[in-house]
Amino acid sequence: MLDCERSYFKTLYEAIRVINSSLEPMELLGRIAEQTAKALEVKACSLRLLDRSGANLLPGASFGLSKGYLRKGKVEVEKSKLDKEALAGATVHVRDASTDDRFQYKEAAKTEGIKSVLVVPLKLEDKKIIGVMRAYSAEERVFCDSEVEFFIIMANLSAIAIENARLHQALKSDYELLTAFQYQTFED
Repeated sequence: MLDCERSYFKTLYEAIRVINSSLEPMELLGRIAEQTAKALEVKACSLRLLDRSGANLLPGASFGLSKGYLRKGKVEVEKSKLDKEALAGATVHVRDASTDDRFQYKEAAKTEGIKSVLVVPLKLEDKKIIGVMRAYSAEERVFCDSEVEFFIIMANLSAIAIENARLHQALKSDYELLTAFQYQTFED
């Protein structure tokens, strides 16, 4: 078995363990981004979630990116052709982010030292896409099939974790409302 495959299995196990141990979305996603970046041996990894309007991708979590890069500006789906492709369900590979017209912030990528980018959708089982996951390489890189497959699996696990956290929050809110209502009823 190849060392990278061993690393992928270990990362998958850790991601599943993290998903089952916490319902705090930012903590979950940050740890998944870190583990994924390390397994793929890339500079950084990030997850961005669609806002309610579907027009913007909001920061979810990241590993390996500077605060300056993260503050570069909002990612507008209409202006980011690569995210538009990913949100349509495609796996997108950018060989050079500083020259590729699909990349919204080319100059910021160059300053950050980002060369190649792999982008996949965060897809739920019902095929609903809730955002994107990106892997950033400092060198020009072509990701092999097993790396792409691993990355897609990690993105799908991340989408499940996000959905579980959202459902947990909704249940918690419903429970708190019900408890408050019952308490008020007993007081009357």
